[in-house]
Amino acid sequence: MTRKKFLKRLLQLSAVGALPFLYSWQIEPFWVEFVERKLPIKNLPEELEGKILMQISDLHVGDRFDWNFLIESFQKAKEFNPDFVVYSGDYVNHGTEEDHKNLEKVMAKAVYGKLGTFGILGNHDYGKNWKDLGSSAEIHRILQNNGVTMLKNEQTESHGLNIIGFDDLWSPNFDPMKVMKDYIPEKANLVLCHNPDVCDKDVWNGYKGWILSGHTHGGQCRIPGVITPILPVENKKYVSGEIDLGDGRMLYINRALGHSFQVRFMVRPEITVFTLIQA
Repeated sequence: MTRKKFLKRLLQLSAVGALPFLYSWQIEPFWVEFVERKLPIKNLPEELEGKILMQISDLHVGDRFDWNFLIESFQKAKEFNPDFVVYSGDYVNHGTEEDHKNLEKVMAKAVYGKLGTFGILGNHDYGKNWKDLGSSAEIHRILQNNGVTMLKNEQTESHGLNIIGFDDLWSPNFDPMKVMKDYIPEKANLVLCHNPDVCDKDVWNGYKGWILSGHTHGGQCRIPGVITPILPVENKKYVSGEIDLGDGRMLYINRALGHSFQVRFMVRPEITVFTLIQA
């Protein structure tokens, strides 16, 4: 092989090798997928049959990626005209003052449900070491002021749908039994729980029904069936999508709209669009 041919081949191989990197850095992190599926809920009132419940999780507003992507995604999400919207935690990345200011801008353009909008906190909302109560209080204030009913180990009923919200597993305020001790099975219940590891804790008081989580980002980069290198949960079965917990509970893990880092491979950002049906 001549020197000229060698250099040409080297450049070709370099270009081919760069494609996956460019794709995972500049394309997939901003290629949101709207996952449409049914959500069967026991005791669902007839008037809620066919209503749309949208789950948005893990915005991670910060300096790791251009958060204007979130606002653009919200504009697309509004086309589904959701009846309910639930935000399942991690609104910021670090919990800094700058993060809070930018979250205000993002939430001013956020998606809201015609019948109700609800949210819970995630671990990143508690700032450094997940213990900054000042950060969590400020995020709680921002969300409330922008029309999101925040649930911290609380429940609220909206048009016959009873939404139960846990505070984050890693936070100082994690206390799900505060609300689950008053769980009423005869209601149309839906649990919001940021970290799916809570599913393995003895805090459910016989609950049967759906749990909507986030936190994992689906691993952000993975080859399904081969490797998911970064998964911030103890139970490595909790990656993304629907999981039957085998005891009457069903778990859905949203892959996140934002990113801890601007990189995704075979794990597109997600907004979930559920159609409510009677179980």
